[in-house]
Amino acid sequence: MKVFPPEKIRNVALVGHSGSGKTTLAEALLFRAGAITRIGTVAEGTTVTDYDPEEHERGTTISMALAPFEWRGHKVNLIDTPGYADYAGELHSALRVTDLAIFVVDAVEGIEVQTEYAWRIAERLEVPRMIFINKLDKERASFERTLLQLRDRFGSGIAPIELPIGEEASFHGVADLFRSRAYIYDSGKAEVVGMPEEIVEQESEVHDNLVEGIVVADDTLLERYLEGDIPGVDELEHTMAVGVAAATVFPVVCGSAIGPIAVDRLADFIIELGPSPLDRPPAIVAAGDQEVEIEKDPNGDPLAFVFKTLADPYVGQISLLKVMSGTLRPETHLTNSRSGQDERLAKIATMFGKETTLVDAAPAGDIVAVAKLTDTKTGDTLAPKHKPVTAAPVDWPEPVLAIAVTARTQTDDDKLSAALYRILAEDASLRLEWNSETRQTLLYGLGESHVQTAIQKLERKFGVQVDQEKVKVPYRETITRPSEAEGRHKKQSGGHGQYGVCHLRLRPTARGEGLAFVDKVKGGSIPRQFIPAIEKGVIETMEAGGAHGFPVVDVEVTVDDGKYHAVDSSEMAFKLAARDGFKTAFALAAPVVLEPISRVAITIPAAFQGDVMGDIAARRGAVQGSSAGENGAQIIEALIPTSEIVRYAIDLRSLTHGWGRYTASFEHYQELPSHLVDRAMADAAE
Repeated sequence: MKVFPPEKIRNVALVGHSGSGKTTLAEALLFRAGAITRIGTVAEGTTVTDYDPEEHERGTTISMALAPFEWRGHKVNLIDTPGYADYAGELHSALRVTDLAIFVVDAVEGIEVQTEYAWRIAERLEVPRMIFINKLDKERASFERTLLQLRDRFGSGIAPIELPIGEEASFHGVADLFRSRAYIYDSGKAEVVGMPEEIVEQESEVHDNLVEGIVVADDTLLERYLEGDIPGVDELEHTMAVGVAAATVFPVVCGSAIGPIAVDRLADFIIELGPSPLDRPPAIVAAGDQEVEIEKDPNGDPLAFVFKTLADPYVGQISLLKVMSGTLRPETHLTNSRSGQDERLAKIATMFGKETTLVDAAPAGDIVAVAKLTDTKTGDTLAPKHKPVTAAPVDWPEPVLAIAVTARTQTDDDKLSAALYRILAEDASLRLEWNSETRQTLLYGLGESHVQTAIQKLERKFGVQVDQEKVKVPYRETITRPSEAEGRHKKQSGGHGQYGVCHLRLRPTARGEGLAFVDKVKGGSIPRQFIPAIEKGVIETMEAGGAHGFPVVDVEVTVDDGKYHAVDSSEMAFKLAARDGFKTAFALAAPVVLEPISRVAITIPAAFQGDVMGDIAARRGAVQGSSAGENGAQIIEALIPTSEIVRYAIDLRSLTHGWGRYTASFEHYQELPSHLVDRAMADAAE
């Protein structure tokens, strides 16, 4: 593919709910552009952008994929994104670098969960948006119903610029509201004709509304319009394009990806109304403590942002870059602003699905791939050595569902760490955590499918097999009343013996204080050099677990007396005596099990508030309050035992039909009800 200047580049992401037809639309666009000879299908696994075996197996997009094509002398960097909540991290990454998000909406199902989720992200990032109402040839499809939903959810900026001709099985073309003409697809390709009689009246009304909606954004046009001077098509399109670039106007077009009907019209509108990188605001980057603007100047200093990493077992790491400034060429040398590592961009390539094609240059605004960078990961900035600026990172969604993984064999164990590192490099919305209390390696994701996909990739890409375990909750133990006991260790077996006696007093302390060790030995009953051994014995015993096997916390231990032998006493003897004394005193101090409590913030539509609050109560939780969130959502704050939300991501999604989302953080420990202690011990033993 030849090199295109920034004004001839369009960076476009297809977004929307799973099943809305994004991948099929990508295929149709590539087919119309002549980039492929037939439209592949998701079911057959023959599409350009769904190339991973996991995508073929699940029948859905899992990872974003790039598929550039040429249209009317422009380069369109098309990014197909997942529409399933488990893979929302890919959506966040794509919207971070795109200049136009095309929302693909199913005309049968209307606006679904992930469509609105993606809209809110794009809104926050101020990404320009366009809407393609898809599947108008399906039974029960309705353009008008879908348009009403769009206006109700997304406001007055929704502006239809096409109308469908025919409906359901009879849908066969679209009316262009700018030019007041129709495009009929009975022969497979567009035939330009006059406006069909059956929609003349509707087209005239919607056309007038469109013109009025456009001219109000430009004072000069509005003044002329009020004087009876109707702006021409070019002026109207230009004014709308300015509104699109400013993310204040959202054109609505329609068609059928599988037809394909009006897909070529969508490509035209991408060029005519979609912003180029130069139409977007300058990038804001950090230079030390200062923020500076970076213009998309192909003649400036080269600067690139890494928004996606691919882990290929044969090629190695492939980094997808958005060129922010300057022009990248083979053998360009840049510095990673995070690590300080010098990086050599030996070859520059463009990706078409899984295939790479070398290019001679990539100017500001373009999206390209570079292989085998030394120490660069997703979210890094590559900058000139003399100008180590840093672009804002991707705002990843917080992973909330964990599974515990362990290597199946010793061979797997040897390779596991490196393989997990590469999987996390490829998908930054995953998180790995080692829990020292439960001694488990936890892999966190956005949902069940997300973490299972990561495990499948571990085996397929890197030959590492893992077993999954139930996530254990880090219970603890403490005491509820003071106690005391004497610990003894006495052993005689020829030669020097072992002798140590210490008297310990235990007292409960406030939550979170851990161990307070107090030395009150007087009169030399225990020599000073043995006191640290007693403390060490207490610490080791607490860590090993109390009466129920869980680590002991929040206890004040005072040693106030003891005995020693001038010959037989030793550090080991006093450490063992401390263990004995602590265990005895602990059993007398009315021990209890403590469970962790999480503070949970749940965001839901108001319609589900009663169901969610009832579910919180069933989980032994306590609602702390609720407040109004953005766009009519409700935010419920609650304290819930951590053991009750191990799989809450799945349960909340089911309870709210996919609309609910939450974050959780550790809050404190509190006493576990006695009737649940046996269950906690059984879970810990699994």
